Formats: sequence, C-alpha cells, structure tokens
Amino acid sequence: MAIVNSIINWIMKKRIHQIELFMKYPHEVQEEWFQSLITTAQATEWGKKYDYNSICTIATFKERVPIQDYNSIKPFIDRMIAGEQNLLWPSDIKWFAKSSGTTSDRSKFIPVSEEALEDCHFQGGKDLLSIYCHNRPDAKVFTGKGVVLGGSHKINQIGNGETSSGDLSAILISNLPFWAEMYRTPDLETTLNPNFEEKIERVANLIIHENVTNLSGVPTWNVVLAKRVLELTGKNNLLEVWPNLELYLHGGVSFKPYKEQFKQLIPSDNMYYLENYNASEGYFGIQDQSDSEDLLLMLDYGVYYEFLPIEHLYDENPKTLSLDEVELGKNYALIISTNAGLWRYMIGDTIKFTTLHPYRIQITGRTKQYINTFGEELIVDNADDGLQAACRATSAIVRDYTAGPVYFKDKEAGAHEWIIEFEQKPDDVTRFSQLLDEKLREVNSDYDAKRFRNLALKEPIIHIAPEGTFYKWMKGRDKLGGQNKVPRLSNDRTYLETLLPLLKKY
Repeated sequence: MAIVNSIINWIMKKRIHQIELFMKYPHEVQEEWFQSLITTAQATEWGKKYDYNSICTIATFKERVPIQDYNSIKPFIDRMIAGEQNLLWPSDIKWFAKSSGTTSDRSKFIPVSEEALEDCHFQGGKDLLSIYCHNRPDAKVFTGKGVVLGGSHKINQIGNGETSSGDLSAILISNLPFWAEMYRTPDLETTLNPNFEEKIERVANLIIHENVTNLSGVPTWNVVLAKRVLELTGKNNLLEVWPNLELYLHGGVSFKPYKEQFKQLIPSDNMYYLENYNASEGYFGIQDQSDSEDLLLMLDYGVYYEFLPIEHLYDENPKTLSLDEVELGKNYALIISTNAGLWRYMIGDTIKFTTLHPYRIQITGRTKQYINTFGEELIVDNADDGLQAACRATSAIVRDYTAGPVYFKDKEAGAHEWIIEFEQKPDDVTRFSQLLDEKLREVNSDYDAKRFRNLALKEPIIHIAPEGTFYKWMKGRDKLGGQNKVPRLSNDRTYLETLLPLLKKY
C-alpha cells in the first residue's frame, strides 16, 4: 500500500501545474470555456432557441439569454426525464441529481451529463486530493481507506425507466472508477441505504474495523457518525479508533460552527481539514491553502461564471459581472453556465471574493437564507461570525442553529429570534447573547444601524434547544442525512414556528 500511495501522490501532483496555469490566466481560460460551451450546444433545442450559432461575445450571450432559475428550465428537465435528448445539452442525459435544497421542500432534478460527471465532479474530487498531496508531501492517505458518508437516496429509475435520479453523492459513488472504489469504505449497498438511521448504525459497525485515514461528508452528519463510533468502541476520540486518521474533506455547510466539535473528536494539530464547494449543479471551489479557509475558484471544469451583485438581485433586468469585473468583499449571487446544459442558471448561493490574484472566494449564504425584515440584510456568514465570537468568549460549542424575525408589535421594536443547540453550553448565556449582538453589529453596518437605540431591532432572543432537537426536527421533515442541511436563517417565521413547540416537547 505504501508503494501505491507514493505512485498516486506522484500522479496527482502533475495536475498542480495545470491548476497553476488557470490561476495565472483566469480570464483566458474562462473565455475559452464560454466559447466551447456555446459551440457545443449550438444544435440543441435551447441553442437554436437563442441562436447560439450567432453568439460570438459574452456581451451578446448576456443580452440574449435571460437569467434562469429551476422553475424556468423545469419544462426542459421534465422532457429530459421522460427520455427526450438534445434539449439543453447534446450528449445523452441519463442522470439527475435530486436536490431539495435548503429553502424549499420541492425536489429539484438537476441534469448531470457525462461531461459534467467526468470533467467537473470527478475532476474536482481528484484535484481536492492533488492539492492535499501537494500541500502535505508526507501524506499517507492512500495507505488506508476513506469513509464517505454520502446521500441517503438509492438510485431510482424515473421517467421512462431509462433515466435515474439520486443524491449527487449517491450518483458519484455509483459511478466511481474501480481504483477509487478500492480505497472507499463501507460497501456500496450500505453507503446508499435510504434509511439514514439504519445506515449510520451499519456504517459505524463496519468502519471501526478498518484502517481509516480520511473522512468525507457534511459536518452535521459526520458528527452523528463519529459519536456512534465512539459509543460502539468505548474510545474517547477518533484517533484512538483510527491512529492513521489524517484528513477530513468537508463541504455543504459552513465549518465554523463545527470546528470545536471536531477538535474534541480528533484532538490533533496534525489533522488536516480541507473544504470543497461541490453542489448538484457543479464543482466550484477547493480550499487550496492550509493557512486560509478561502476557496480557490476552479476555472477549467466546464463552467462559465457570472456574478450578480446581491443588491440587484430583484432588478427587472439585472446586470451580471464577469470574472474580470468583480470586487473584493462584495456579495454576489452565483450564476453558471455548464457542460450539463444549465444556462445562466442561478444556483441560489452567495459568495464574496477574498483575493483576485488568484480568484478565491468564501460562501456567504443563500439567496433565500437571510433576514432582511427590517433592512438589516443579515446573511449566514454574519451569523456564523457572530456565533463563533460568542462561543470563543464563553467556552461554548454550537451544534446547530436557526434564526428568524420577530415582527413589530404595536409600538414594540422587532428582533431576531435564535434557536441554538449546544454541544457545550456557554458559561454565561446572557453574555453569550450580548457578544453575539456585538459581533453582528461589528460585521454588518445595516444591522448596527437598525439596533441603534433599539429603534427597529431589540437585542437577540435566544432559546437553548435540548440535545437532539434539530436531529428530531430534521427527521420529522424527512431530511436526515445526505445533502440535507439545517436552514440557518429565514426571512419569515416558518422554521421557528415548527421548532419552538419541540423545545417544550423534548
């Protein structure tokens, strides 16, 4: 295994040169991909509708093709599921990533072409490991196996029976090359078990006997698995179970609220944490520096990027920016055109640029996950920063949280109401609330203005949720496991009103 580990490390490091090239020539690479995508899709129904044959410039493309959301392309997707081809993309589409998202209960079926599977999603996974091996020359990740806690949906036949759907992770795992399958555990049937609680139990019992060197998945559910492993083994931390554990690959939600939990689960300064930005629609970013949480925007995966300033999100004809027009620190809604036939598609994520040479980003939230009831424009990134500061000062560890507005009542100002489940409760809840408020005022000038003299916003209202509240809530919504995430912020009280009764019940 050591020899194989050395060979794989060498192969993966060769990719670093190509990554360095798109870092050096980002605009040229994006221009090439734009032209390639447009040319490839000229003969599709979509390409004929917008006369892709006559589009020579990005400016013409933006003028001619409207920004899309799922509802606007759903008629095409429904036809593709039924078996029609050459609608949005010329190659046959046989796979659809089922995604409920975090802001809607409606299932979405995102097309996954062969090109997107190989040149985007799988390439992203290989690059993630290539970057890790480059950053850590003594890596021994391939001397053991990786635990991938993937989606909870089995692959289902849909439409005419020739197309299939499942969580993106389930699709990826089902199509892994044989060599990758050799380094993954547990078996495919267990990994794709649709019953999340059964899967956790089965996975935990199987992996405790393996030499696990790396873990992958959404932090929320990896914590659940880790705790079950410790219960079964009677160990105090995961290093006592797996001495060679060296890497955790994570994504899907901000890692800020989970950092302290993982430090307790894996008490080692040598543990390497690597974030990736992989959505059903494509693979977009990788944490390429060990000393920074920023994500390198991956520019050669068959994705052309546009960026919509968040303040223009609801304009009638919003103007997007190309990569060479973006600014540091501003919030943008991400718009993509891809080698799976998504054209000027708004995926619902918001990002900001932290460096422009090369282009690195941070995910700041969702276009529908924010609180702006009073003009405060609070986003998930602000909330995570506030909680992190309050936790640090009060020795607290947050397990999960959600927040929403308390509306004006008579002459009484509004507020933000938080439901927080702690792994370790703060030593002073009142101080925790004060520090959260102070940090939010520091990082968000709009929030600060609304808090002035309590004129629009009073201090936060905080409820401490009993242990297991969010797990039970997600289970009741059939949202356990896979790519499901606890919604962090909402501009209405929908989530609050369903959660508050549980605080008394549990």
